[in-house]
Formats: sequence, structure tokens, C-alpha cells
Amino acid sequence: MTLTREQIQDRTTAISMGTEAFINGAYCAASDGSTFETVNPATGETLCGVSHCKGEDVDLAVRAARRSFNDGSWSRAAPEHRKEVLLKLSGLVRENATDLAVLESLDSGKTITDCQDEIGGEVADFFQWYGELADKSFGKIAPTGEDALALIVKEPAGVVGLVLPWNFPLLMAAWKLAPALAAGCSCIIKPAEQTPLTALRLAELAREAGVPDGVLNVLPGLGETTGQAIGRHPDIDIVSFTGSTEVGGYFLRYAGESNLKVIGLEMGGKSPFIVLDDADLDDDLIEHAATSAFWNGGQNCSANMRQLVDARIADSYLEKVVDRAKAYKVGDPLDPDTDIGAMVTEEHMERVTGYIDKGASEGANQLTGGAREGRGYFVEPTVFSGLTPDMTIAREEIFGPVLGVLPVKDMDDALHIASDSEYGLHATVFTRDIDRALHMAHRLPCGTVSVNGFSEGDIKTPFGGYRQSGSLSRDNGTEAMQQYLQTKTIWISRGSAA
Repeated sequence: MTLTREQIQDRTTAISMGTEAFINGAYCAASDGSTFETVNPATGETLCGVSHCKGEDVDLAVRAARRSFNDGSWSRAAPEHRKEVLLKLSGLVRENATDLAVLESLDSGKTITDCQDEIGGEVADFFQWYGELADKSFGKIAPTGEDALALIVKEPAGVVGLVLPWNFPLLMAAWKLAPALAAGCSCIIKPAEQTPLTALRLAELAREAGVPDGVLNVLPGLGETTGQAIGRHPDIDIVSFTGSTEVGGYFLRYAGESNLKVIGLEMGGKSPFIVLDDADLDDDLIEHAATSAFWNGGQNCSANMRQLVDARIADSYLEKVVDRAKAYKVGDPLDPDTDIGAMVTEEHMERVTGYIDKGASEGANQLTGGAREGRGYFVEPTVFSGLTPDMTIAREEIFGPVLGVLPVKDMDDALHIASDSEYGLHATVFTRDIDRALHMAHRLPCGTVSVNGFSEGDIKTPFGGYRQSGSLSRDNGTEAMQQYLQTKTIWISRGSAA
């Protein structure tokens, strides 16, 4: 549904904001009654107070999840039943997509256009895709002699904690929840404290779709309280986390200090956008260059802000990229004409502008952009030239709309600089030579390489990183569902033939 700015504004007053935790099929206040505020980044005003769950609430949710897992109402249900419920949930997300999009835009500062595209499209699609996959996961029979039968089967892993980031609140919930539910697990979602509202609303839709009580629990709260309690809980089998590399390290420590639970990590990045000397500097390439850095206000772990461009074409490239950056409209996220909304919090806005100041102080040339004055947490698309590999803005993840161009001598120089990073999440390569493209793709140490276009792939392709960008687990594709399944061998010895 395409709405005007006025219609969207009208919807904001009619939307009900769920503020309580969701445990064992019902909304409830935190055990100690505490709350925290969630803020509209476009205005700086408080939207509402939300339940602040702590250790006692995590215990309640884990007990409910374990009971639901052990009773088999979901974990041992026919896969066709899980499929039916997930398909119904997909339909409910589509039916409520507009209100969910408005709610997410208010809570996160994301543009209403991006929210509508993600929720009505990708979020709903994820529940449909993994619902369809639920009855298509097969085990194996190992070859043996006639005296035995060896079955290799997959079983749901148990109770899983799904710890979400704030940059794609409902989409990341779907990335993790859809395959975990399809596998038969019971789940505890911890939304980011900055953006809890759409995950809380999703719980209601899941209940309506037929997800049994206790199978899905949503616990809003802070990382150091709710998140740590999930990470340390001795009866949670798996934690899947998307967020910063620093916090990912905490979850590994929590696991080591508790029950050695499995930890799946998708973390930070400093992804290169590589333009070789034979690339066509046409409008399509420039659009991808800008999108790779400025999409979602640069608040994207795979954002290609480190742009390595052959020195022979760098000046022309910069001119085109600066013109495109200046054309972005920054402003009210609820206006369908807005291209870039607000940074998620004032603190994050100050972090991003701090990197911009750092870039200038270290000798990079700021050609356009910077913080926008006035109400709300806005940063204009910013372009730097003259980067060198040792500069802070060329090495650290900024997570804001800041693009830096670093000239390179040739393909080998680009490959060397691109690989010189503690991260390894994503890379984009532009070249007209397929041999050069494949050479780069095979040698770049990262989880996804996109050729002649910025892309993270789609629902069918696994997403995750190398090095400090992630663990061996992956979101998306059939690989995502595998991380919520355990492998069991059943060896049956046969008696002597009659």
C-alpha cells in the first residue's frame, strides 16, 4: 500500500505501541516493574516506556521455552504443521505491513520507504521461505553391511536466544526467528534496546498464527542486563547474535563461563568497494557506489564505505560520487520522499560525526556532508577524498553515511589494501574482465563478494563473515536452518537372519 505523507502521519496516532515483555504466550511487565525509554530519533522525543527485563524475567522465559520444547507441541510437531503456521505468520505480516513499517520508522529513524520494502517484502518472505523449507530437510542413511542400519537424522537444537541489532529491527528478527522456528526450536528474542517495538508486535502476530505458548518469547532490555543474562543462562542451548564485534566477544566469554552453549556471530565490517581501471563509470556504477555507503544512513554492517578506486579514474569517480551524495534528501523518515532518515540515537550521531572530525584532522579532504543542525539525529551524506590505508576512517567501522575514496595503483594493490583488515564480511568489485573479477572474488577474505553491483545476495544465499566479522554460522539460505539443528546418529544392529 502506497501512502502519502499525510496518511502516514495519521497512522502514527492510531498505532498501538506494545510496551510489555511477551513470555509464555502473554504480555507482562518486568518482574521488578522497571522500564526504559525508547526515543524517536527524528525528534529526540520519547515514544514510550518499555519493560526492562532482567535475570528473573530471562529465567521465566527460559522455563517457558524449555517446557514448550520438552512437551513437543512444536519441536515434535509434524513439519507440515510448522509450515502451515509459518505461512500464516507470513500472511499476517503482509496484512499488517503498513502499521509495522510506521512503527519501525518511528522507533528507528529509518525511512518509511525502506521499512515498507523490508517488512511487506523481505520479512514476510522469510517466514514463507523457511515455512516451505520445514518439511524439506532430509537426513541420510550411511552405507553399512547387512548386519546394521545407520541413520543420520536432524533434530531441533533446543532453546535458542536470538539477540538482535537496531539497524534492521524486524528484518533481523525474521532472519533468525524464521529458520529457528522452522527447525522446531523454542526461541527467546532480545530486541535491541533502541528498537524494541516491532519485535513485541511480531509476538502477537505469531500467537495469532498458531505458535504455541512458550515457543516464542520477547524480552526487551539492555545488553548488560537482559543480553548478559541470556548469554550466561545455563539452560539456553544456542545464542545467535548480530551486532558489534566487541559484544560478540562478550557472548563467547559468557558461553565459556556458563554451559558452553553454541554461539553464532554476525558482527562488524569494513567492506571495500573496488573499482578497477577498466570499469565503466556510468550512472549504474555510481548509484551502486552511493547505495553501498549511504543505504539506511550507512547503518549497515556490510556498508562499502572504504572505496578503493584505480588512481587513473579516481578524480572522475569522485566528481560523480559527490554529485550523487549531494542529491540525497535527508529529513523526516515518515516522508516517502526522504532518502536518508535519522541516526538511531544522539549518542550514535555523535559517534559518526566524531569519525568525520577524525578524518579531517588526519588529513583526508571532506568534499561534502556532515552533521545537520536542528532537531533530531541527522547526518548528511559525507564524502572524503585522499584517504590512506592507515587513517582511522579507512580502518574502523563508522556505521554512518561516510564514504571515503582511496586511490590504488592496480588490481594487486587494491587486493592488498582490501585484505588488510581485521574484518571480512563483504566486498564489491567492478570490472569488465570476468577473469579479474573471479581472481578478486576468490582471494578476498570475506563472506560475500558482489561483482558489478552492490548486493548481499538474497534469502537463498548464506550471509556471514570471516575473521572478526563472524563465526562459522550463517544467516539466510539452508545454512541458517542448519545452525538450529543437531545431528544424531542412530545405529541399529540387526539380528541373525532366520
